[in-house]
Amino acid sequence: MELLFVSIMSADQWLGVELRHFAALEAVARTRSFGRAARELGYTQSAVSQQIAQLERIVGQRLFDRPGGPRRVEPTEAGLLLLGHADAIVARLDAARADMAALAEGAAGTLRVGIYQSVGARLLPALVRRFREQWPLVGVRVREESSATDLLRLLEHGELDLTFADLPLPEGPFEWAEILQDPYVLLVSARSELAKLDAAPPLREVAKLPLIGRRTTDEPDRFLAGRVPELNVVFRTDDNGTLGALVAEDLGAAIEPRLVVDPRDPAVKMLPFGSRIPPRTLVLAWHRDRYRAQAAEAFVALAREVATA
Repeated sequence: MELLFVSIMSADQWLGVELRHFAALEAVARTRSFGRAARELGYTQSAVSQQIAQLERIVGQRLFDRPGGPRRVEPTEAGLLLLGHADAIVARLDAARADMAALAEGAAGTLRVGIYQSVGARLLPALVRRFREQWPLVGVRVREESSATDLLRLLEHGELDLTFADLPLPEGPFEWAEILQDPYVLLVSARSELAKLDAAPPLREVAKLPLIGRRTTDEPDRFLAGRVPELNVVFRTDDNGTLGALVAEDLGAAIEPRLVVDPRDPAVKMLPFGSRIPPRTLVLAWHRDRYRAQAAEAFVALAREVATA
């Protein structure tokens, strides 16, 4: 009976957890500072400290190591464990708020779409034009990020309705529709001797070339690992303009999805790999538990049409 009573008391304590506690937990863990977290949340530093202290009393665990001075605050093992649950709870609340707003707007309102550079340059203009013709009352607000991880986090929190991404998606509340199979090409300078070729040379020869790589993706490096000697990557960038300019000046070659490359650029040439490197699969993803408006479904269908035109 005594053990049961203690268990009930412990469960009652957890009912004191509030969303503001989780918001403070997430902000402090991300910024590694009570002061920076307070500025983000619009609180005083003492208020954030009090919220974390209340949360620690409720859960019965220390959530942060506080070294003092200029050193960063670090979450404990218990803090990291609780943060995973807190982030999911806050994400569902954000998604619920977005759902209510979308429901209230009905056939009007705004469709929020996440993109990265290659999609923005090659697919988005025609896609948005056609969408506006068919859905004149629905605005399209675009959010560009260099990392698909950032876009998917925004999607999970209800800050985006749809986002472009590459398969495989990380674990999360996501569903998706395939938009395009985008083959990889070897991008070389038009002045290079390689530009005389009709296709990319064997992968072992490609691995010896000075290569311009990406910082925020591990493809195609991950696929090539173990199949060829270590790649000779001399520079990494996530800016398409920088990558294209370096290749154009013959400072390196690049293994890139074809959609990234402007086919009208005379300074570079694309050499196809054929089936030697699997294509990337470009998708539009959405939150599987959120209300999905007809406008969002129409956007996905139009994206497929534009991508295959």
